[in-house]
Amino acid sequence: MPFFLDYLQHRRDCRFKQQERADRIRSLTAYQGPFTPSDRATLSKPIETLVSEVHSGTTSPLSILHTYGKVALKAHALTNCVTEVLLPSAEAWLNDSDGSWGSINLAGPLAGIPVSLKDTVVVGGYDTTVGYSSFVGNKDTVGRTDGAMVRLLKDAGAVPYVKTNLPISLLSFESTNDVWGRCTNPHNPAYSPGGSTGGEAALLALGGRIGIGSDVAGSVRAPAHFSGCYSLRCSTGRWPKLGICTSMPGQEGVASVYSPMARTLGDLTYFTRAVVGMRPWTYDYTVHPMPWKGEVESEFGEAKKVLRVGVMRTDGVVDPSPACKRALEMVETAMKKDGHEIIELDSPPDMLEALRIASALLNADGCQMFESFRRTGEWLDPGAAQMRWLAKLPSPVRYVYYLWVKYVRRDAVWAGLVRNWRAQTAFENWMLVKEREAYRLQWAQWWDALALDVLITPPNATPAVPHDGMHDAVSSCGYTFLFNLLDYTAGVMPVTHVDKALDQLPEGFSLKKLNGVARGAYMHYDADRMHGLPVGVQVVGRRLEEEKVLAVMKRVEEALGDQKYKLLDITELD
Repeated sequence: MPFFLDYLQHRRDCRFKQQERADRIRSLTAYQGPFTPSDRATLSKPIETLVSEVHSGTTSPLSILHTYGKVALKAHALTNCVTEVLLPSAEAWLNDSDGSWGSINLAGPLAGIPVSLKDTVVVGGYDTTVGYSSFVGNKDTVGRTDGAMVRLLKDAGAVPYVKTNLPISLLSFESTNDVWGRCTNPHNPAYSPGGSTGGEAALLALGGRIGIGSDVAGSVRAPAHFSGCYSLRCSTGRWPKLGICTSMPGQEGVASVYSPMARTLGDLTYFTRAVVGMRPWTYDYTVHPMPWKGEVESEFGEAKKVLRVGVMRTDGVVDPSPACKRALEMVETAMKKDGHEIIELDSPPDMLEALRIASALLNADGCQMFESFRRTGEWLDPGAAQMRWLAKLPSPVRYVYYLWVKYVRRDAVWAGLVRNWRAQTAFENWMLVKEREAYRLQWAQWWDALALDVLITPPNATPAVPHDGMHDAVSSCGYTFLFNLLDYTAGVMPVTHVDKALDQLPEGFSLKKLNGVARGAYMHYDADRMHGLPVGVQVVGRRLEEEKVLAVMKRVEEALGDQKYKLLDITELD
Protein backbone atom coordinates (compact mmCIF):
# COMPACT_ATOMS: atom_id res chain seq x y z
CA MET A 1 0.00 0.00 0.00
CA PRO A 2 1.38 3.49 -0.80
CA PHE A 3 2.72 5.32 2.25
CA PHE A 4 0.03 8.02 2.21
CA LEU A 5 -2.84 5.53 1.97
CA ASP A 6 -1.23 3.41 4.68
CA TYR A 7 -1.17 6.43 6.98
CA LEU A 8 -4.83 7.25 6.25
CA GLN A 9 -5.83 3.67 7.04
CA HIS A 10 -3.84 3.89 10.29
CA ARG A 11 -5.74 7.01 11.35
CA ARG A 12 -9.11 5.44 10.38
CA ASP A 13 -8.42 2.30 12.40
CA CYS A 14 -7.36 4.30 15.46
CA ARG A 15 -10.49 6.46 15.32
CA PHE A 16 -12.64 3.37 14.85
CA LYS A 17 -11.27 1.59 17.93
CA GLN A 18 -11.52 4.65 20.15
CA GLN A 19 -15.07 5.35 18.99
CA GLU A 20 -16.02 1.69 19.47
CA ARG A 21 -14.70 1.81 23.04
CA ALA A 22 -16.50 5.09 23.79
CA ASP A 23 -19.79 3.72 22.41
CA ARG A 24 -19.52 0.55 24.49
CA ILE A 25 -18.82 2.50 27.66
CA ARG A 26 -21.69 4.90 26.96
CA SER A 27 -24.09 1.97 26.52
CA LEU A 28 -23.21 0.44 29.89
CA THR A 29 -25.68 2.43 31.97
CA ALA A 30 -25.85 -0.29 34.63
CA TYR A 31 -22.16 0.30 35.35
CA GLN A 32 -22.43 4.06 35.78
CA GLY A 33 -23.11 6.02 38.98
CA PRO A 34 -21.65 6.03 42.48
CA PHE A 35 -20.69 2.98 44.49
CA THR A 36 -23.51 1.48 46.53
CA PRO A 37 -23.08 -0.02 50.02
CA SER A 38 -23.19 -3.43 48.32
CA ASP A 39 -20.36 -2.41 45.98
CA ARG A 40 -18.24 -1.26 48.90
CA ALA A 41 -18.85 -4.52 50.75
CA THR A 42 -17.79 -6.53 47.68
CA LEU A 43 -14.62 -4.49 47.27
CA SER A 44 -13.63 -5.12 50.88
CA LYS A 45 -14.09 -8.90 50.93
CA PRO A 46 -11.12 -11.28 50.58
CA ILE A 47 -11.12 -13.31 47.39
CA GLU A 48 -11.73 -16.54 49.32
CA THR A 49 -14.93 -15.09 50.76
CA LEU A 50 -16.26 -14.00 47.38
CA VAL A 51 -15.55 -17.41 45.84
CA SER A 52 -17.20 -19.18 48.77
CA GLU A 53 -20.28 -16.96 48.52
CA VAL A 54 -20.60 -17.66 44.78
CA HIS A 55 -20.27 -21.39 45.45
CA SER A 56 -22.96 -21.25 48.11
CA GLY A 57 -25.26 -19.05 46.05
CA THR A 58 -25.33 -16.23 48.61
CA THR A 59 -23.65 -13.79 46.20
CA SER A 60 -24.47 -13.42 42.53
CA PRO A 61 -21.46 -13.40 40.19
CA LEU A 62 -23.33 -10.79 38.14
CA SER A 63 -23.36 -8.45 41.13
CA ILE A 64 -19.59 -8.91 41.52
CA LEU A 65 -19.15 -8.18 37.83
CA HIS A 66 -21.23 -5.01 38.10
CA THR A 67 -19.11 -3.79 41.01
CA TYR A 68 -15.82 -4.35 39.23
CA GLY A 69 -17.25 -3.03 35.98
CA LYS A 70 -17.90 0.23 37.83
CA VAL A 71 -14.35 0.17 39.16
CA ALA A 72 -12.93 -0.34 35.67
CA LEU A 73 -14.92 2.49 34.10
CA LYS A 74 -14.03 4.90 36.91
CA ALA A 75 -10.35 3.92 36.73
CA HIS A 76 -10.43 4.31 32.96
CA ALA A 77 -11.92 7.80 33.22
CA LEU A 78 -8.94 8.75 35.41
CA THR A 79 -6.10 6.99 33.60
CA ASN A 80 -7.19 5.69 30.15
CA CYS A 81 -6.27 2.17 31.30
CA VAL A 82 -8.93 0.12 29.46
CA THR A 83 -8.79 -1.00 25.83
CA GLU A 84 -11.41 -3.63 24.96
CA VAL A 85 -14.57 -3.54 27.10
CA LEU A 86 -15.73 -7.15 27.52
CA LEU A 87 -18.55 -6.48 30.01
CA PRO A 88 -21.54 -7.27 27.71
CA SER A 89 -19.93 -10.58 26.73
CA ALA A 90 -19.00 -11.30 30.36
CA GLU A 91 -22.69 -11.00 31.29
CA ALA A 92 -23.59 -13.42 28.51
CA TRP A 93 -20.92 -15.90 29.64
CA LEU A 94 -22.31 -15.82 33.19
CA ASN A 95 -25.90 -16.17 31.99
CA ASP A 96 -25.04 -19.13 29.79
CA SER A 97 -26.36 -22.16 31.64
CA ASP A 98 -26.02 -24.86 28.98
CA GLY A 99 -22.25 -25.13 29.13
CA SER A 100 -21.72 -24.04 25.52
CA TRP A 101 -18.67 -22.13 24.22
CA GLY A 102 -17.70 -19.17 26.36
CA SER A 103 -19.56 -20.18 29.52
CA ILE A 104 -18.06 -19.74 32.99
CA ASN A 105 -17.60 -22.72 35.33
CA LEU A 106 -18.99 -21.36 38.59
CA ALA A 107 -17.86 -24.43 40.49
CA GLY A 108 -14.21 -23.50 39.90
CA PRO A 109 -11.67 -22.07 42.37
CA LEU A 110 -12.06 -18.55 40.91
CA ALA A 111 -15.85 -18.61 40.70
CA GLY A 112 -17.21 -15.19 39.77
CA ILE A 113 -13.90 -13.32 40.16
CA PRO A 114 -13.38 -10.64 37.49
CA VAL A 115 -9.94 -10.79 35.85
CA SER A 116 -8.51 -8.06 33.64
CA LEU A 117 -6.14 -8.94 30.81
CA LYS A 118 -3.29 -7.20 29.08
CA ASP A 119 -4.30 -6.30 25.53
CA THR A 120 -2.03 -9.06 24.19
CA VAL A 121 -4.33 -11.83 25.49
CA VAL A 122 -6.71 -13.32 22.91
CA VAL A 123 -10.41 -13.26 23.84
CA GLY A 124 -12.82 -14.73 21.30
CA GLY A 125 -14.83 -12.10 19.43
CA TYR A 126 -12.48 -9.22 20.26
CA ASP A 127 -9.45 -7.63 18.64
CA THR A 128 -6.01 -8.16 20.15
CA THR A 129 -4.27 -5.04 18.89
CA VAL A 130 -1.11 -4.98 21.03
CA GLY A 131 -1.26 -1.22 20.38
CA TYR A 132 -0.75 -1.60 16.60
CA SER A 133 -3.35 -0.27 14.17
CA SER A 134 -2.36 -3.02 11.71
CA PHE A 135 -3.83 -5.55 14.19
CA VAL A 136 -7.24 -3.86 14.23
CA GLY A 137 -9.81 -6.34 12.93
CA ASN A 138 -7.88 -9.46 13.89
CA LYS A 139 -10.89 -10.72 15.87
CA ASP A 140 -11.83 -12.41 12.59
CA THR A 141 -8.53 -14.33 12.51
CA VAL A 142 -6.65 -14.83 15.79
CA GLY A 143 -9.72 -13.80 17.81
CA ARG A 144 -12.25 -16.23 16.39
CA THR A 145 -12.18 -18.26 19.64
CA ASP A 146 -10.72 -17.86 23.11
CA GLY A 147 -7.02 -18.50 23.49
CA ALA A 148 -5.82 -21.25 25.84
CA MET A 149 -5.21 -18.82 28.71
CA VAL A 150 -8.77 -17.49 28.59
CA ARG A 151 -10.22 -21.00 28.33
CA LEU A 152 -8.34 -21.94 31.51
CA LEU A 153 -9.62 -18.85 33.32
CA LYS A 154 -13.23 -19.55 32.39
CA ASP A 155 -12.91 -23.19 33.41
CA ALA A 156 -11.61 -21.94 36.77
CA GLY A 157 -14.70 -19.71 37.12
CA ALA A 158 -12.93 -16.40 36.44
CA VAL A 159 -14.69 -13.71 34.42
CA PRO A 160 -12.56 -11.79 31.89
CA TYR A 161 -14.15 -8.32 31.85
CA VAL A 162 -11.73 -5.77 30.34
CA LYS A 163 -8.43 -5.66 28.48
CA THR A 164 -5.85 -3.05 29.37
CA ASN A 165 -3.43 -0.58 27.83
CA LEU A 166 0.21 -1.10 26.92
CA PRO A 167 2.98 0.45 24.79
CA ILE A 168 3.39 -0.18 21.10
CA SER A 169 6.42 -2.49 20.73
CA LEU A 170 5.94 -3.75 24.35
CA LEU A 171 9.50 -2.57 25.04
CA SER A 172 8.89 0.27 27.46
CA PHE A 173 8.14 1.16 31.06
CA GLU A 174 5.39 3.41 29.66
CA SER A 175 2.01 2.47 28.15
CA THR A 176 1.09 4.61 25.14
CA ASN A 177 0.07 3.91 21.56
CA ASP A 178 -1.92 5.57 18.77
CA VAL A 179 -4.74 3.01 18.88
CA TRP A 180 -5.79 3.58 22.49
CA GLY A 181 -3.89 6.68 23.62
CA ARG A 182 -1.75 7.37 26.67
CA CYS A 183 -2.26 5.60 29.99
CA THR A 184 -1.40 7.70 33.05
CA ASN A 185 -0.28 6.96 36.59
CA PRO A 186 -3.18 6.80 39.08
CA HIS A 187 -1.16 8.80 41.62
CA ASN A 188 0.02 11.56 39.28
CA PRO A 189 -1.20 11.99 35.68
CA ALA A 190 2.13 13.51 34.60
CA TYR A 191 3.83 10.14 35.12
CA SER A 192 3.72 6.68 33.55
CA PRO A 193 1.89 3.80 35.27
CA GLY A 194 4.69 1.55 34.05
CA GLY A 195 4.94 -0.81 31.14
CA SER A 196 4.49 -2.80 29.27
CA THR A 197 1.64 -3.98 31.51
CA GLY A 198 0.87 -0.43 32.63
CA GLY A 199 -2.89 -0.42 32.08
CA GLU A 200 -3.20 -3.42 34.37
CA ALA A 201 -1.24 -1.70 37.13
CA ALA A 202 -3.30 1.49 36.86
CA LEU A 203 -6.56 -0.45 37.10
CA LEU A 204 -5.38 -2.60 40.02
CA ALA A 205 -4.09 0.40 41.94
CA LEU A 206 -7.51 2.01 41.53
CA GLY A 207 -9.53 -0.92 42.81
CA GLY A 208 -9.30 -3.70 40.24
CA ARG A 209 -8.96 -7.20 41.62
CA ILE A 210 -6.69 -9.47 39.57
CA GLY A 211 -4.90 -9.15 36.26
CA ILE A 212 -2.57 -10.98 33.90
CA GLY A 213 0.38 -9.39 32.14
CA SER A 214 3.63 -10.38 30.49
CA ASP A 215 7.23 -9.70 31.44
CA VAL A 216 10.37 -9.78 29.27
CA ALA A 217 12.44 -7.10 31.02
CA GLY A 218 10.30 -6.12 34.00
CA SER A 219 6.90 -5.59 32.38
CA VAL A 220 4.76 -6.74 35.30
CA ARG A 221 7.24 -5.65 37.98
CA ALA A 222 7.99 -2.06 36.93
CA PRO A 223 4.23 -1.28 36.70
CA ALA A 224 3.64 -2.67 40.21
CA HIS A 225 6.49 -0.48 41.48
CA PHE A 226 5.33 2.61 39.54
CA SER A 227 1.61 2.33 40.35
CA GLY A 228 1.41 0.64 43.74
CA CYS A 229 0.14 -2.94 43.35
CA TYR A 230 1.57 -6.48 43.52
CA SER A 231 3.02 -8.70 40.82
CA LEU A 232 4.93 -11.94 40.38
CA ARG A 233 7.32 -12.70 37.53
CA CYS A 234 7.00 -16.47 37.14
CA SER A 235 9.76 -18.61 35.71
CA THR A 236 9.29 -19.97 32.21
CA GLY A 237 7.04 -22.99 32.13
CA ARG A 238 5.14 -22.20 35.34
CA TRP A 239 2.38 -20.00 33.86
CA PRO A 240 0.50 -20.52 30.57
CA LYS A 241 1.33 -18.28 27.61
CA LEU A 242 -0.57 -19.82 24.68
CA GLY A 243 -3.36 -17.70 23.27
CA ILE A 244 -1.63 -14.34 22.97
CA CYS A 245 -0.37 -11.89 20.36
CA THR A 246 2.98 -10.19 20.65
CA SER A 247 5.19 -7.59 19.00
CA MET A 248 8.17 -9.95 18.90
CA PRO A 249 7.13 -13.47 17.84
CA GLY A 250 10.14 -15.75 17.56
CA GLN A 251 12.24 -13.91 20.16
CA GLU A 252 13.56 -16.53 22.58
CA GLY A 253 16.91 -15.19 23.75
CA VAL A 254 15.22 -13.70 26.81
CA ALA A 255 11.91 -15.47 27.18
CA SER A 256 8.76 -13.46 27.74
CA VAL A 257 6.59 -14.96 30.48
CA TYR A 258 2.96 -14.35 31.37
CA SER A 259 2.39 -13.75 35.03
CA PRO A 260 -0.19 -12.61 37.60
CA MET A 261 -0.80 -9.19 39.10
CA ALA A 262 -3.18 -8.19 41.88
CA ARG A 263 -4.30 -5.35 44.11
CA THR A 264 -3.37 -7.24 47.30
CA LEU A 265 -0.79 -9.85 48.19
CA GLY A 266 -3.49 -12.22 49.41
CA ASP A 267 -5.22 -12.08 46.04
CA LEU A 268 -1.93 -12.57 44.19
CA THR A 269 -1.13 -15.71 46.17
CA TYR A 270 -4.64 -17.15 45.92
CA PHE A 271 -4.82 -16.50 42.18
CA THR A 272 -1.40 -18.01 41.46
CA ARG A 273 -2.22 -21.10 43.52
CA ALA A 274 -5.62 -21.47 41.82
CA VAL A 275 -4.23 -21.24 38.27
CA VAL A 276 -1.47 -23.77 38.97
CA GLY A 277 -4.14 -25.96 40.57
CA MET A 278 -6.02 -25.95 37.25
CA ARG A 279 -3.24 -28.09 35.74
CA PRO A 280 -2.27 -25.45 33.16
CA TRP A 281 -0.05 -27.95 31.34
CA THR A 282 -3.26 -29.54 30.04
CA TYR A 283 -4.12 -26.22 28.33
CA ASP A 284 -0.61 -25.23 27.24
CA TYR A 285 2.08 -27.74 26.27
CA THR A 286 4.83 -25.26 27.27
CA VAL A 287 3.87 -25.44 30.97
CA HIS A 288 5.76 -27.85 33.23
CA PRO A 289 3.51 -30.50 34.83
CA MET A 290 4.41 -29.15 38.27
CA PRO A 291 1.65 -29.05 40.89
CA TRP A 292 1.54 -26.34 43.55
CA LYS A 293 4.18 -26.99 46.21
CA GLY A 294 2.14 -26.33 49.32
CA GLU A 295 4.85 -27.69 51.59
CA VAL A 296 7.29 -25.01 50.33
CA GLU A 297 4.72 -22.27 50.85
CA SER A 298 4.12 -23.54 54.39
CA GLU A 299 7.82 -23.91 55.19
CA PHE A 300 8.76 -20.37 54.21
CA GLY A 301 5.56 -18.91 55.63
CA GLU A 302 6.23 -20.43 59.05
CA ALA A 303 6.80 -17.64 61.56
CA LYS A 304 9.60 -19.54 63.31
CA LYS A 305 11.70 -20.00 60.18
CA VAL A 306 14.68 -17.64 60.05
CA LEU A 307 15.43 -16.53 56.51
CA ARG A 308 18.81 -15.80 54.94
CA VAL A 309 18.05 -12.62 53.01
CA GLY A 310 20.60 -11.17 50.63
CA VAL A 311 20.41 -7.41 50.05
CA MET A 312 21.24 -6.34 46.50
CA ARG A 313 21.75 -2.61 46.95
CA THR A 314 22.62 -1.76 43.34
CA ASP A 315 22.52 -3.36 39.90
CA GLY A 316 26.07 -2.16 39.34
CA VAL A 317 24.99 0.24 36.60
CA VAL A 318 22.54 2.72 38.16
CA ASP A 319 22.58 3.17 41.92
CA PRO A 320 19.10 3.46 43.45
CA SER A 321 17.59 6.89 43.98
CA PRO A 322 17.04 8.09 47.57
CA ALA A 323 13.37 7.02 47.48
CA CYS A 324 14.16 3.50 46.26
CA LYS A 325 17.08 3.16 48.65
CA ARG A 326 14.83 4.18 51.56
CA ALA A 327 12.17 1.60 50.64
CA LEU A 328 14.81 -1.14 50.52
CA GLU A 329 16.19 -0.07 53.89
CA MET A 330 12.68 -0.12 55.39
CA VAL A 331 12.32 -3.76 54.40
CA GLU A 332 15.86 -4.63 55.50
CA THR A 333 15.29 -3.04 58.93
CA ALA A 334 11.92 -4.75 59.37
CA MET A 335 13.31 -8.17 58.44
CA LYS A 336 16.32 -7.74 60.72
CA LYS A 337 14.04 -6.70 63.58
CA ASP A 338 11.94 -9.80 62.90
CA GLY A 339 15.01 -11.95 63.49
CA HIS A 340 16.06 -12.76 59.93
CA GLU A 341 19.68 -12.97 58.84
CA ILE A 342 20.70 -10.16 56.49
CA ILE A 343 23.52 -11.08 54.09
CA GLU A 344 25.67 -8.45 52.43
CA LEU A 345 26.39 -9.65 48.93
CA ASP A 346 30.01 -10.53 48.35
CA SER A 347 31.21 -9.94 44.77
CA PRO A 348 28.12 -10.94 42.78
CA PRO A 349 28.64 -11.74 39.08
CA ASP A 350 29.10 -8.64 36.90
CA MET A 351 25.59 -7.23 36.41
CA LEU A 352 26.64 -4.85 33.62
CA GLU A 353 27.61 -7.99 31.71
CA ALA A 354 24.06 -9.29 32.27
CA LEU A 355 22.58 -6.08 30.86
CA ARG A 356 24.84 -6.31 27.81
CA ILE A 357 23.96 -9.95 27.09
CA ALA A 358 20.24 -9.52 27.73
CA SER A 359 19.96 -6.36 25.62
CA ALA A 360 21.75 -7.95 22.67
CA LEU A 361 19.62 -11.11 22.87
CA LEU A 362 16.31 -9.26 23.18
CA ASN A 363 17.07 -7.13 20.13
CA ALA A 364 19.08 -9.65 18.13
CA ASP A 365 16.90 -8.91 15.10
CA GLY A 366 17.97 -5.25 15.12
CA CYS A 367 14.42 -4.18 16.10
CA GLN A 368 13.06 -5.42 12.77
CA MET A 369 10.20 -7.54 14.12
CA PHE A 370 8.39 -4.93 16.22
CA GLU A 371 8.92 -2.43 13.40
CA SER A 372 7.39 -4.77 10.82
CA PHE A 373 3.90 -4.32 12.30
CA ARG A 374 4.08 -0.51 12.47
CA ARG A 375 2.33 1.54 9.81
CA THR A 376 3.49 4.71 8.12
CA GLY A 377 3.37 7.62 10.56
CA GLU A 378 2.42 5.45 13.52
CA TRP A 379 3.76 6.82 16.80
CA LEU A 380 6.55 4.82 18.41
CA ASP A 381 7.47 4.82 22.08
CA PRO A 382 10.55 7.06 22.49
CA GLY A 383 12.51 4.32 24.24
CA ALA A 384 11.86 1.86 21.43
CA ALA A 385 12.62 4.62 18.93
CA GLN A 386 15.99 5.12 20.59
CA MET A 387 16.75 1.40 20.24
CA ARG A 388 15.62 1.37 16.62
CA TRP A 389 17.78 4.42 15.81
CA LEU A 390 20.87 2.76 17.24
CA ALA A 391 20.15 -0.50 15.42
CA LYS A 392 19.79 1.27 12.07
CA LEU A 393 23.06 3.17 12.25
CA PRO A 394 25.50 2.10 9.51
CA SER A 395 28.32 0.06 11.03
CA PRO A 396 31.05 2.68 10.46
CA VAL A 397 28.87 5.40 12.00
CA ARG A 398 28.04 3.21 14.99
CA TYR A 399 31.72 2.48 15.54
CA VAL A 400 32.60 6.19 15.45
CA TYR A 401 29.76 6.83 17.92
CA TYR A 402 31.13 4.07 20.16
CA LEU A 403 34.63 5.61 20.06
CA TRP A 404 33.24 9.05 20.84
CA VAL A 405 31.23 7.74 23.81
CA LYS A 406 34.11 5.70 25.22
CA TYR A 407 37.06 8.02 24.70
CA VAL A 408 35.60 11.53 24.49
CA ARG A 409 32.69 11.21 26.91
CA ARG A 410 34.70 8.60 28.87
CA ASP A 411 31.58 6.50 29.38
CA ALA A 412 32.62 2.86 29.16
CA VAL A 413 29.18 1.62 30.33
CA TRP A 414 27.10 3.15 27.54
CA ALA A 415 29.85 2.50 25.00
CA GLY A 416 29.83 -1.21 25.84
CA LEU A 417 26.07 -1.41 25.31
CA VAL A 418 25.94 0.45 21.97
CA ARG A 419 29.03 -1.04 20.32
CA ASN A 420 27.17 -4.02 18.86
CA TRP A 421 23.59 -2.74 19.03
CA ARG A 422 22.52 -4.15 15.67
CA ALA A 423 21.04 -7.23 14.07
CA GLN A 424 23.11 -10.28 15.02
CA THR A 425 24.05 -13.08 12.68
CA ALA A 426 22.88 -16.59 13.57
CA PHE A 427 26.41 -17.40 14.72
CA GLU A 428 26.55 -14.28 16.90
CA ASN A 429 23.16 -15.09 18.39
CA TRP A 430 24.33 -18.60 19.26
CA MET A 431 27.39 -17.13 20.92
CA LEU A 432 25.17 -14.82 23.00
CA VAL A 433 23.10 -17.79 24.17
CA LYS A 434 26.35 -19.52 25.12
CA GLU A 435 27.31 -16.43 27.16
CA ARG A 436 23.87 -16.40 28.78
CA GLU A 437 24.23 -19.98 29.94
CA ALA A 438 27.72 -19.35 31.30
CA TYR A 439 26.42 -16.32 33.17
CA ARG A 440 23.53 -18.33 34.64
CA LEU A 441 26.04 -20.87 35.93
CA GLN A 442 28.02 -18.11 37.65
CA TRP A 443 24.90 -16.97 39.46
CA ALA A 444 23.93 -20.51 40.48
CA GLN A 445 27.35 -21.13 41.98
CA TRP A 446 27.44 -17.74 43.69
CA TRP A 447 23.95 -18.23 45.21
CA ASP A 448 24.87 -21.72 46.38
CA ALA A 449 28.01 -20.41 48.07
CA LEU A 450 25.99 -17.85 50.05
CA ALA A 451 23.16 -20.30 50.80
CA LEU A 452 20.57 -17.57 50.32
CA ASP A 453 16.83 -18.06 50.65
CA VAL A 454 15.93 -14.90 48.74
CA LEU A 455 17.29 -11.55 47.59
CA ILE A 456 15.66 -8.19 48.21
CA THR A 457 16.42 -5.38 45.79
CA PRO A 458 14.88 -2.25 44.30
CA PRO A 459 12.67 -2.99 41.27
CA ASN A 460 14.10 0.07 39.49
CA ALA A 461 16.60 2.82 40.18
CA THR A 462 13.83 5.44 40.32
CA PRO A 463 10.09 5.62 40.89
CA ALA A 464 7.80 6.19 37.89
CA VAL A 465 9.18 8.03 34.87
CA PRO A 466 7.39 11.07 33.43
CA HIS A 467 5.71 10.61 30.05
CA ASP A 468 8.22 10.07 27.23
CA GLY A 469 10.99 9.73 29.82
CA MET A 470 11.97 6.35 28.41
CA HIS A 471 13.77 8.19 25.62
CA ASP A 472 16.49 8.78 28.21
CA ALA A 473 15.91 5.88 30.62
CA VAL A 474 15.52 3.13 28.01
CA SER A 475 18.46 1.05 29.29
CA SER A 476 17.82 1.66 32.98
CA CYS A 477 16.12 -1.68 33.55
CA GLY A 478 18.89 -3.77 35.09
CA TYR A 479 17.12 -4.44 38.39
CA THR A 480 14.40 -6.39 36.60
CA PHE A 481 16.07 -7.44 33.32
CA LEU A 482 18.77 -9.34 35.23
CA PHE A 483 16.22 -11.81 36.56
CA ASN A 484 14.64 -12.31 33.14
CA LEU A 485 18.06 -13.32 31.84
CA LEU A 486 18.48 -15.69 34.81
CA ASP A 487 14.83 -16.83 34.60
CA TYR A 488 14.44 -16.36 38.35
CA THR A 489 11.10 -15.95 40.10
CA ALA A 490 10.66 -12.36 41.32
CA GLY A 491 7.82 -10.52 43.01
CA VAL A 492 7.29 -6.80 43.52
CA MET A 493 5.34 -5.30 46.38
CA PRO A 494 4.65 -1.63 47.21
CA VAL A 495 6.32 -0.39 50.39
CA THR A 496 6.09 3.40 50.64
CA HIS A 497 5.67 6.65 48.70
CA VAL A 498 8.16 9.27 47.55
CA ASP A 499 8.52 11.90 50.27
CA LYS A 500 9.87 15.26 49.15
CA ALA A 501 11.26 15.86 52.64
CA LEU A 502 13.13 12.55 52.85
CA ASP A 503 14.07 11.67 49.29
CA GLN A 504 15.99 14.62 47.89
CA LEU A 505 19.21 14.03 46.00
CA PRO A 506 22.33 14.67 48.10
CA GLU A 507 23.96 18.05 47.94
CA GLY A 508 26.56 18.22 45.20
CA PHE A 509 24.87 15.52 43.10
CA SER A 510 25.84 15.94 39.44
CA LEU A 511 24.59 14.18 36.32
CA LYS A 512 27.96 14.76 34.70
CA LYS A 513 29.59 12.24 37.04
CA LEU A 514 27.24 9.41 35.96
CA ASN A 515 27.54 6.88 33.17
CA GLY A 516 25.13 7.23 30.25
CA VAL A 517 22.58 4.75 31.54
CA ALA A 518 22.48 6.31 35.01
CA ARG A 519 22.38 9.82 33.55
CA GLY A 520 19.30 8.93 31.50
CA ALA A 521 17.51 7.61 34.60
CA TYR A 522 18.44 10.47 36.90
CA MET A 523 17.50 13.16 34.38
CA HIS A 524 13.92 12.58 35.53
CA TYR A 525 14.37 12.09 39.27
CA ASP A 526 12.76 14.99 41.16
CA ALA A 527 11.51 14.26 44.68
CA ASP A 528 9.31 17.39 44.71
CA ARG A 529 7.46 16.46 41.53
CA MET A 530 7.42 12.76 42.42
CA HIS A 531 6.02 13.32 45.91
CA GLY A 532 3.37 10.69 46.59
CA LEU A 533 4.38 8.22 43.86
CA PRO A 534 4.61 4.59 45.04
CA VAL A 535 7.94 2.91 45.73
CA GLY A 536 8.27 -0.86 45.83
CA VAL A 537 10.76 -3.60 46.67
CA GLN A 538 11.55 -6.74 44.70
CA VAL A 539 11.78 -10.17 46.35
CA VAL A 540 13.76 -12.67 44.28
CA GLY A 541 14.04 -16.44 44.44
CA ARG A 542 15.57 -18.90 42.00
CA ARG A 543 13.94 -20.69 39.08
CA LEU A 544 10.46 -22.09 39.70
CA GLU A 545 10.28 -20.81 43.28
CA GLU A 546 6.91 -19.07 43.04
CA GLU A 547 5.66 -20.59 46.31
CA LYS A 548 8.75 -19.47 48.23
CA VAL A 549 8.73 -15.92 46.83
CA LEU A 550 5.05 -15.39 47.62
CA ALA A 551 5.51 -16.76 51.15
CA VAL A 552 8.49 -14.47 51.77
CA MET A 553 6.59 -11.47 50.40
CA LYS A 554 3.98 -12.20 53.06
CA ARG A 555 6.70 -12.40 55.72
CA VAL A 556 8.00 -9.00 54.56
CA GLU A 557 4.55 -7.46 54.76
CA GLU A 558 4.02 -8.88 58.24
CA ALA A 559 7.41 -7.58 59.34
CA LEU A 560 6.55 -4.08 58.12
CA GLY A 561 3.51 -4.06 60.42
CA ASP A 562 2.02 -0.57 60.68
CA GLN A 563 4.41 0.61 57.97
CA LYS A 564 2.63 -1.62 55.44
CA TYR A 565 1.74 0.21 52.22
CA LYS A 566 -1.68 1.89 52.19
CA LEU A 567 -3.55 1.18 48.97
CA LEU A 568 -5.38 3.85 47.01
CA ASP A 569 -9.10 3.76 47.75
CA ILE A 570 -11.10 4.43 44.60
CA THR A 571 -14.31 4.74 46.62
CA GLU A 572 -12.91 7.97 48.05
CA LEU A 573 -12.76 9.36 44.50
CA ASP A 574 -16.45 8.63 43.83
